[in-house]
Amino acid sequence: METDTITAISTPIGEGAIAIVRLSGPEAVSITSKIFKGKNLQEVDSHTINYGKIINPETNEIADEVMVSVMRAPRTFTREDIIEINCHGGMTAVKRVLEMALSNGARLAEPGEFTKRAFLNGRIDLSQAEAVMDLIRAKTDKAMNVALKQMDGRLSGLIQRLRQELLETVAQVEVNIDYPEYDDVEEMSHEMMRTKTKEVHEEIEKLLSIAKQGKILREGLATAIIGRPNVGKSSLMNTLVQENKAIVTDVPGTTRDVIEEYVNVRGVPLKLVDTAGIRETEDIVEKIGVERSRQVLKESDLILFVLNYNDELVEEDEKLFAAIQGLDYIVIINKTDLAQKLDLDKVKQLAGTRPIVSTSLIEEEGVDALESAIADTFFEGELDTGDMTYVSNVRHIDLLKQASKALEDAMEGIEIGVPIDILQIDVTRTWELLGEIVGDTASDSLIDQLFSQFCLGK
Repeated sequence: METDTITAISTPIGEGAIAIVRLSGPEAVSITSKIFKGKNLQEVDSHTINYGKIINPETNEIADEVMVSVMRAPRTFTREDIIEINCHGGMTAVKRVLEMALSNGARLAEPGEFTKRAFLNGRIDLSQAEAVMDLIRAKTDKAMNVALKQMDGRLSGLIQRLRQELLETVAQVEVNIDYPEYDDVEEMSHEMMRTKTKEVHEEIEKLLSIAKQGKILREGLATAIIGRPNVGKSSLMNTLVQENKAIVTDVPGTTRDVIEEYVNVRGVPLKLVDTAGIRETEDIVEKIGVERSRQVLKESDLILFVLNYNDELVEEDEKLFAAIQGLDYIVIINKTDLAQKLDLDKVKQLAGTRPIVSTSLIEEEGVDALESAIADTFFEGELDTGDMTYVSNVRHIDLLKQASKALEDAMEGIEIGVPIDILQIDVTRTWELLGEIVGDTASDSLIDQLFSQFCLGK
């Protein structure tokens, strides 16, 4: 356990009304007292905010006018004494205050070290700690709601309940093995083992069945806008973003590179990528953009394939249809305000069961229908983040898949009559895998790696 006192700037660097320098550790109050001129911080009540000035104790020079929050252990985020110095925003003032704290006994915190201490001190478990970062990075209200529920312990509670059921099963097998002469202890039968493993397996599969939705809420949908030049890809990007991010002209091949932007579509974060029009070209710069567009296709969760209502279907369009077969895509027929030249029957034949949406982006028509098609494709309409327990973290999903496989191995063993003490190995393995989610069985190296991904000051 760490016993020194750490400090860091906990607000984004840059100009602003206020900035916060945070300290946590046994010497947080005494270190701040050395550089604070105002009330005696050693005597003030916990969870109070106190006006004063930060001074250089050697020169008595004033560094900044501040408000200091005092929060004493254990009723704090880290379960240690915490000081938060609210100073003026701006590079100079906040750095001065940080330097004062460092020169008077505090150590600069590592990325995520405040949250790591909260975990090590039992304030939160590992899944809740990871939810803190998800909350910071949330790009929509629904993503934030999922992170809040995980941070509140909803996923942790479910995982701990499943682990307890597995532990009771393993313990009963151990008792049967170690004390076979005890008649008053119920013997674990294959039927009892089948019931227990099936119940836990069903709960894990239920979590995995909606894991894709949770992952999308956490990371966003990588969405590529593709099509031949001048079909309206950049106009679609600008319409969804509601900002002129991409250059729009009547000249084919205007977009030479990949343009990325996040957009909120009915609570779902889309990482929109406007690609260069995919076509054969001799232009060296455009050719590079086309190659990047082809690479984007391979990495996308969703593809918005734009066609021109005022243009005939050509071989290049058919090649694009072939390139995206097997992927999730929506066909957008744009420029419906112009005369029809596109063979709609042929488009429906090529698209098969994939959604087709008609739009006139210049007249802002069809955007609602497109948003509905996106929501229906991944969430079957409206997404419920109220009572659902979502798994959104890739690490958690992978561990749940391994746990599910271990239980399936146990259930297969039950069917062919494998001895109970052998089946116990797979059940114990499942218990350990679930423990990695909440941090009970996670290695120190894994914990260090996870917290190193946090921002400094959190």
